[in-house]
Amino acid sequence: MKRRTFLAATAAVGLSSQSTWAQATKATKPLRILILGGTRFIGLHMAEYALSRGHSLTFFNRGRTKTDRLPQIERILGDRNGQLEGLATGSWDAVIDNSGYVPRHVTLTGELLKARANRYLFISSISAYASLATPNDERSPVGKLADPSTETVDGATYGPLKAACETAAERSFGAARTIVLRPGLIVGPEDNTDRFTYWPARAARGGDMLAPGQPTDPIQVIDARDLAAFAVLALEQQLAGTFNIVSASGQFNMGQLIQASITAASKLAKPAQPAKPIWRSAEFLEKQNVAPWSDMPVWVPPVGDGAGFAATSTDRARRAGLTIRSLEVTARDTLAWHLQRPLKEQQELKAGLSAERETTVLNAKT
Repeated sequence: MKRRTFLAATAAVGLSSQSTWAQATKATKPLRILILGGTRFIGLHMAEYALSRGHSLTFFNRGRTKTDRLPQIERILGDRNGQLEGLATGSWDAVIDNSGYVPRHVTLTGELLKARANRYLFISSISAYASLATPNDERSPVGKLADPSTETVDGATYGPLKAACETAAERSFGAARTIVLRPGLIVGPEDNTDRFTYWPARAARGGDMLAPGQPTDPIQVIDARDLAAFAVLALEQQLAGTFNIVSASGQFNMGQLIQASITAASKLAKPAQPAKPIWRSAEFLEKQNVAPWSDMPVWVPPVGDGAGFAATSTDRARRAGLTIRSLEVTARDTLAWHLQRPLKEQQELKAGLSAERETTVLNAKT
């Protein structure tokens, strides 16, 4: 793609979430918000939206990531693993914890801040639920750790650890002052896990494009900017309790995601040969050792242990004001951001199939 064409395209859509919030109205009452983390993906979107609403922010982190972003925000250096001296003084209207993965860390900050902050918002995950074989709502059972003392975060412990963190936050701040958000797959610009980015990036290459399952297979995602907006709304309205934060059950499917990615690619990358989805069944992909979620990101076959994965109830959050932007907007903005990344990051995605592996699978007998 020619540089002039790319610059014109990205200027037209706006790559920065700051431009997304340019028309945001000011909050009636500005808040003093402490963000534990703040310099990665969702933290950046939350910070930019909160600033656009007129709130004042403080970051607490190790000062190692994207230190040039949002220089106007006060920063306190420290480490959640016991180096909390920087938080010994000061008071805030609210704390946003989007970097808590083990309950010990949440307890340390919660106990230290409970007398000097009015509300604690913890970012959990729908992985906290004990089972994804059936649809969940906020009353569904959560996972339990086989070893409650473990601090090893892996595929087996991630969800139960998040559930334990929720309990730790509420233990410190009490139910009336604690907000727990359980997002599904968080997507959009700045997400370098590439789990969603893979699809618009793959469409930008053009040609035959492996697509998993059936176009009607349901998916659930949450654009980081919609998560950010709801988090700040929850603090402004002094909400409490637990909310599933993801697109509504049945709102999106894989066919829509693939088409949104192709549309974004046609406008921003203009591949010589437009991407053409070649759908392969879950059974075929399993025989080819193509794994859901990692090799085919976003997608989980809607059967068996994953039957309820994309059917999480969001009724409570929607009643409280959650809004979800279209897949077309998320795919477009994600691709625009991706095309500005260093070339190595564009070429070496952390999720999805390599071009060589995809060709092998596409050429395999059905």
